[in-house]
Amino acid sequence: MSGNLIKWLYPGMRIKRWLFTSIAGICVVAGGATALSSPYSFVKFFGFVIVLCGVLLVLMGMGKMVVSLITLFLPKGERELVNILYQRRYLERGPKIVCVGGGHGLSHLLLGLKEYTSNLTAIVTVADSGGSSGRLREEFNIVAPGDIRNCLVALADAPALMGDLFQFRFSKDSELKGHNFGNLFLTAMVQLTGDFEKAVKESSRVLAIRGKVVPSTVTNVHLVAEYEDGSITQGEADIPNTKSRIKRIFLNPEHSVPTQEALEAIEDADVIILGPGSLYTSIIPNLIVDEVADAIAKSGAFRIYVCNVMTQQGETDHYTASDHIQALVEHTNTGIINACLINNAMPSDDALKRYRVEDSFPVKADEERIRAMGYAVFGTDLLEVGSYVRHDSTKLTKALIKLIERYRVIKR
Repeated sequence: MSGNLIKWLYPGMRIKRWLFTSIAGICVVAGGATALSSPYSFVKFFGFVIVLCGVLLVLMGMGKMVVSLITLFLPKGERELVNILYQRRYLERGPKIVCVGGGHGLSHLLLGLKEYTSNLTAIVTVADSGGSSGRLREEFNIVAPGDIRNCLVALADAPALMGDLFQFRFSKDSELKGHNFGNLFLTAMVQLTGDFEKAVKESSRVLAIRGKVVPSTVTNVHLVAEYEDGSITQGEADIPNTKSRIKRIFLNPEHSVPTQEALEAIEDADVIILGPGSLYTSIIPNLIVDEVADAIAKSGAFRIYVCNVMTQQGETDHYTASDHIQALVEHTNTGIINACLINNAMPSDDALKRYRVEDSFPVKADEERIRAMGYAVFGTDLLEVGSYVRHDSTKLTKALIKLIERYRVIKR
């Protein structure tokens, strides 16, 4: 025990200099205190000054000792300590935001919002049936982990290598071909903990995420689409592969139990954001879980729908922005949103060429029709500059923050 204590005084620990500074300060305080007992006022004043100097020495020594100890565990060192502490305190004061969706759209949104607030909860669909997620849910009878994994990585504060590891996909010929390491990790955590929600929480700790990721349900549901021609398709991955327009989406089993954490997050939220993401296979699957849509509509939160910038073949062919909202309302209720955020900038012809092959076109910003439906609408340039036509994370975050701050001012 004594040997360990002596090690704190070894050279290079940056401890003993500040320890001795604190001890010297205590001695100075003691000397000054003696002078305070003098009957002469000028001696008392001099003693008060000495005591003050001693206290400052003690505070400086103790403060520097604490900083030296903390920086031993911080990879960024002492210079970044104040910035880290400020950032944590600032983000903790941010609004409570709940984001509902799935796919790359939701993870893209979270990347921007986590720099605005740490009070983030992502409520994520678990109805994916394709690729690695589909294979794992069939083999291990678990809900799909893919969208959960993407959101965990988006909110991660862990080193970038950890995020890359979770997104790593096995490509060589083997039994693991096509599997994603993060999906395998979550599946293994389910086997260890015996519970998918616990597995997500433990994985959140591994990645040191900023906020929370919550499945909308842990019922092993499958997504089913009924089309206008009367045909029915089961399985999220197969739903866009038809020529007929989607009439409605439902779950099999039809009644699924929502996670308590999702309902609590919705109840406590200041802001709820739906999208961006695939309308029928990422956003609506969360809303048709029992109680979720009603909880959102009844909440006192400001409810925003972020409309996609492009139509999606097999899901939203020829849809305008108001058509997206109409589909949301038909699957839930009229109180599901208060406002819609939509892109009103036109992509370049070069950027659109690659999408025409897939019969994907810009979503028309029919703002007047949305207002006629009783919803506020905010149109702005949300496009990323480049060969892909998608939301720019920075532009989207700024537009949402502006909208949220405007709402908070009005609410006050």
